[in-house]
Amino acid sequence: MSEYEKAMRPEDLTRLFVERSNAGDAAGVAALYEEDAVLAYPPGGETVGREAIRVLWEKVLANRPRFEQEPPLPTLVSGDIALTSTPPRDGAGARAQVARRQADGSWLRLLDQPEFVSPAGS
Repeated sequence: MSEYEKAMRPEDLTRLFVERSNAGDAAGVAALYEEDAVLAYPPGGETVGREAIRVLWEKVLANRPRFEQEPPLPTLVSGDIALTSTPPRDGAGARAQVARRQADGSWLRLLDQPEFVSPAGS
């Protein structure tokens, strides 16, 4: 993980996620998560652990999706825990992440609830 820029503020995680996803870097995306992080994806399921998250993102990024930077909602911080979120595109649902400050002062995602995009017409 040392070759990657570290998130020194909780808000940096979203920026780094978008940059690495758009570069097709599944390992870089996974590096934003704690070793035992939980990602609420695929819809209705969970992906647990950094390695499983990397494998999942390899599959997702194989389709070359494009992600846009979005203005974050205010970050809530309590000690070494932070809640970050961005408004969902459709104005409904939830998209939020819980991050934890690491021993070196950087932040990693612990829990991630992404926005689920339903297929057109459903």
